[in-house]
Amino acid sequence: MSTTLSQTKIAFVGAGSMAEAIIRGLIETKVADPHNLYVMNRSDQDRLAFLRSEYGLQATSDPLTKETFLREADVVVLCMKPKDVENAFAELQPLLNEQQLLVSVIAGLSIAKTEALLQTNMPIVRTMPNTSSTIGLGATGMSFSSKVNATFRQVATQMFEAVGIVTIVEEEKLEILTGVSGSGPAYVYYFMEAMIKAGIEGGLTAEDAHQLTLQTVLGAAHMVQLTQENPAELRRKVTSPNGATQASIEALDRFQFSEAISQAVFRSAERAKEMGEQIAAPSPVAKSS
Repeated sequence: MSTTLSQTKIAFVGAGSMAEAIIRGLIETKVADPHNLYVMNRSDQDRLAFLRSEYGLQATSDPLTKETFLREADVVVLCMKPKDVENAFAELQPLLNEQQLLVSVIAGLSIAKTEALLQTNMPIVRTMPNTSSTIGLGATGMSFSSKVNATFRQVATQMFEAVGIVTIVEEEKLEILTGVSGSGPAYVYYFMEAMIKAGIEGGLTAEDAHQLTLQTVLGAAHMVQLTQENPAELRRKVTSPNGATQASIEALDRFQFSEAISQAVFRSAERAKEMGEQIAAPSPVAKSS
């Protein structure tokens, strides 16, 4: 297979927001050709029609066409929810081959369990993108099975760089990465909710509280990015002794703000692992005599 994605045929199993985010990134960055992108789901025809119209790709829920898409694909991307894995894998197992690259976007599902469920030795890339991928500012963690060669590594990395940054880690680090960047946007939104609420309670209009909070978070993130300074050092620089900011940091410390964030990260990691462990093996398919 070519080391570029322009001629690579990519089949997405699942047509949700993460599949669309990757597709949009591939097309907008001109990394992939829409005619080489296949999308399939079980039954949502409206969703498939939208994706065809919006991106010019091929989309279907027809079993025979899905089979054709899967057999023709160079890369198969698994974008289904963990609860749908059992049924989806039972259908996929006879249609995949070891010359293809399998990319999993399924939270918590290990490479070893994917191999066992699909009864395959095909090369597997396990990924954990986050929702900011939908606007091209994603952070994706990525791990490779031992079967993934240099060409496939480049293809997988290029796919997710189309929607943000890629961090390659050992697989056992993917759960904690889920806690930091996978669930991370939700912590920031929750923090922003609290700031907006406090602003309104203090007398600001809802619009002003929203805009001030948004610009504050945006500015702080850009400051870290542009200065390349440690956030702790930037915090110290804006915290004058006995000033208003110091008083506010002390209030956060009284409520164990730092510990709460740490616990959120670790609980997210723990839950991701639990979700993977709860995925059941597919029921054996009876062979005809």
